[in-house]
Amino acid sequence: MKTWDDYKNHIKAIDSIAGKDLEQIEEQAAIISAVIKKRTELGISQRDLAAICGIPQSSVARIEAHTTTPKLDTLIKIMRPLGLKLTVLK
Repeated sequence: MKTWDDYKNHIKAIDSIAGKDLEQIEEQAAIISAVIKKRTELGISQRDLAAICGIPQSSVARIEAHTTTPKLDTLIKIMRPLGLKLTVLK
């Protein structure tokens, strides 16, 4: 397998549940990556963002490190001061 897409397609072909798990992980990573990118662009530290949101800095760090998955309300709380919105597409 030469690319990440080749690997994903292989996993999806042999295990549909694992394939769905991969898709979910990628979707979560895309959201958190957008948060990190915007926070960095704005020059806001994790500590500052946490203070603005009223959550511990350690929570922001764990979310950005993908060691925890934030609840929806926490995610929105983090995205709002960064000028980001969560959009659901059908």
